[in-house]
Amino acid sequence: MSAVVAGVDGCRAGWLVVTRPLDEPAAAQVRLVARFTEVLGLLPTPEIIAVDIPIGLPERGEKGGRTCDTEARARLGGRQSSVFAVPARAAVMCEDYAQACLVALKNSDPPRKVSKQTFNLFAKIREVDALMTPELQTHILEVHPEVAFWAANGEKALTEPKKLKSRAYPPGLELRRGLLERAGYARDLLRSQPFRLSDAGPDDLLDATVNSWSAARIANGQAHRFPSEPQRDMKGLRMEIWG
Repeated sequence: MSAVVAGVDGCRAGWLVVTRPLDEPAAAQVRLVARFTEVLGLLPTPEIIAVDIPIGLPERGEKGGRTCDTEARARLGGRQSSVFAVPARAAVMCEDYAQACLVALKNSDPPRKVSKQTFNLFAKIREVDALMTPELQTHILEVHPEVAFWAANGEKALTEPKKLKSRAYPPGLELRRGLLERAGYARDLLRSQPFRLSDAGPDDLLDATVNSWSAARIANGQAHRFPSEPQRDMKGLRMEIWG
C-alpha cells in the first residue's frame, strides 16, 4: 500500500483534513473532524501530518515573532501579514482576551498586546500543544499555506489574497486552485463545497489541500524548513515552519 500523507487546517467546526497517497495527489480526499485527537487517530496512519498551527511556543514574545515566523514572512511579499507573530507561551495559555493582553505585555520585548484575531487562534494552538511531544514532531510538522503557495508558484509571492475584508476573494481563490491543479489535484475536489460554509469555507479547503502538498514534499525530502537550524521551546519542540 502506498504511503499516505495529510494536510490539516483549522476551521470554524474543528479541523479540515486532506489525505492523499504520497505519489497520487489526484486521489486526495477531504474530511472534517471536531478535535485534533481525531487527526492523530487517522487510519492508515499518515507518514507526515502537516498542520497550519504554531508548534513550539517561545517563553518571550519578540518583534516579528519566532525566527521561523520572520524567515517565512520574508518570502511572502504582499502576503506577509498572513504569518502572525506568535506571542509568549504564557499569553497563549490565557482563555480571556484582556488577561492575554496583560500577560503578553509582561512577556514580550518590546512590550506588546495581542490582536483579537491572534487571540482567536489560541484555543486551537492550546489544543495541539497539549498533545505534542518531540517524538510526535517526527511526523507532525508545522506548515503555512502561503509559504506552500509561494513554493508552488516557483518561489514567488502570490499577487492576490485569499480574502478581502474577511470575505473570500474569488481571484485569489482561483489563483490558488490553478497552482494546485498544476500540482496534480483534481479540479472537482478544489471546486467542491463538501461542508456547510458555517463549518468550513473554500479557503480552508485550499489551505488543507496545499498543506497536504507540503506534507508530500516533506516526506520526499523536497520541502524548505525555516529556519534551517530551529530553536526548541520549553517542551523540547522545534520552532520551525515547513513549506
